[in-house]
Amino acid sequence: MPEQALSDVKVIDLSWYMAGPYCTKLLADYGANVIKIEKPGEGDPARRIGPFFKDDPHLEKSGPFLHLNTNKKSITLNLKSEKGKKILKELVKDADILVESFRPRVMPGLGLDYETMEKINPKLVMVSISSFGQTGPYRDFKAAEIVEYAMGGEMYSTGIAGREPLKLGGNVVQYQAGTVGAVAAMGALYAAELQEAGQHVDISIMETQAGSADRRIIYLMGYICAGVLTTRWPPPREAVRMLIMPQGVYPCKNGFINTLSLPQWWPRYLQAMEMPELLEDPRFQNIFSMEAGMEFDAIWYSWLADHNKEELFEKFINAKIASAPVNSPEDLLKNPHLKEREYFTEIDHPETGKVTYPGAPFKMSDTPWQIRSPAPLLGQHNEEIYCNILGYTRDDLVKLRESGVI
Repeated sequence: MPEQALSDVKVIDLSWYMAGPYCTKLLADYGANVIKIEKPGEGDPARRIGPFFKDDPHLEKSGPFLHLNTNKKSITLNLKSEKGKKILKELVKDADILVESFRPRVMPGLGLDYETMEKINPKLVMVSISSFGQTGPYRDFKAAEIVEYAMGGEMYSTGIAGREPLKLGGNVVQYQAGTVGAVAAMGALYAAELQEAGQHVDISIMETQAGSADRRIIYLMGYICAGVLTTRWPPPREAVRMLIMPQGVYPCKNGFINTLSLPQWWPRYLQAMEMPELLEDPRFQNIFSMEAGMEFDAIWYSWLADHNKEELFEKFINAKIASAPVNSPEDLLKNPHLKEREYFTEIDHPETGKVTYPGAPFKMSDTPWQIRSPAPLLGQHNEEIYCNILGYTRDDLVKLRESGVI
């Protein structure tokens, strides 16, 4: 295999659920040697999050876990035991980065805070990802995805005008926080190499939302600079029509299509629809007329119903109209562009067999993204790490297991 960008980077992963594991996944998939430390007998709680492969609720078949932990090695370790703490400190001696996602009081309470770790390894970069950061009045609060999204301010602008704010679907907040964590870890690692000193990186998930690239920065600056308070938008079909041309998401023969409109694009829409005669139709001479828009809707919806989204996408592109099909997961897996770029990758896991996964978030020409191994089984690498790296014997492992340390 070609050398990867982070092949010489060693990471200790104490994180769980999604934000921290996504941070370390990004590092692992670009070559970092990531040792994932899990609770004996239970593992990362993400192992219990669905959907599960073939709907089988099994510790080794969680879809999110399988995706978030590729290229990592799993060991079990009880950090509440004195021996467990000692073993972690042994691992830290040779590590470049440690990532944890507990509440701020946990690591100090275990005697594993950054100040302690720094004495063991002065060049260590310790990344702490928590809901509200290591300081401040909210630091010890628990929070879920919806809470972090709401308190970060982004929910205020999502949903329908005049109704309650809504959260975007899925775990977008966790993945964004994980991405920020990976970028921050690499910045701190670069500084550690140049300055011969590590540092503690404090990631507040709330703050990744307050300054989010997903509209929040623009809206915050709009309020700070001009006092503009962003409101939620009405859906296109309920809003007062400002133009004849449609704008937004519309149903078609096999799903939905999204289009954008500008006043000068009126002839382009008629070109795409192969209805140039409407350009001279007296009903549509005022493109800013709400009545004209309602008249056009009858023609527009009927025309859409006769075409699938792939046909519509091609027609709109040829007419130079900004448009996109609303792709389902099935559409993405069949997408010719993603296929040609080999975005999706097939990974063979001992419990699931070969399964298709999302691939590289970005490509590097000389130090490529690679799947070297599937997500690990719980404690799969205990013998490799404890015996081959730390020097324990197999008898030692038996004793550690019997005493609840691993």
